[in-house]
Amino acid sequence: MLTQSQLLSSLDAILRILTVALSSIAGISLVVGGIGIMNIMLVSVTERTREIGIRKAIGARRGTILTQFLIEAVAISLVGGFLGMLLGLVGSWMISAQLFQSVPTAATIFPVVLLAFSFSVAVGVVFGVYPAWRAAQLNPVEALRYE
Repeated sequence: MLTQSQLLSSLDAILRILTVALSSIAGISLVVGGIGIMNIMLVSVTERTREIGIRKAIGARRGTILTQFLIEAVAISLVGGFLGMLLGLVGSWMISAQLFQSVPTAATIFPVVLLAFSFSVAVGVVFGVYPAWRAAQLNPVEALRYE
């Protein structure tokens, strides 16, 4: 027969395992999303090589081009973060109001929003640095010749 303390320690162990598993899944999802952002930005740099060459030929500095592509990467990741938050809030509402009325869920807006947006910005910056750097390093003469 199990005592209350044994049940509590078993529940604690199960919750620790679930926390580690869900955190791992979230981390892998962030990396996969970041790789997607990097690929989108690399394609954007390739498609806009002539535009980058023109901008550099008329005097744009590397920092300006780097900033432009970093802002684009962060914007893409913020849109993804916003859609993910919206999906989470709708899912929480559906669980508490529609599907399981006996299971209350609470989605606190402000800490969750700040944390989600900070992670979105971090993913956009981290995975957008290489494509932005690549765009900034283009030689204007070679970029203008690019077809």
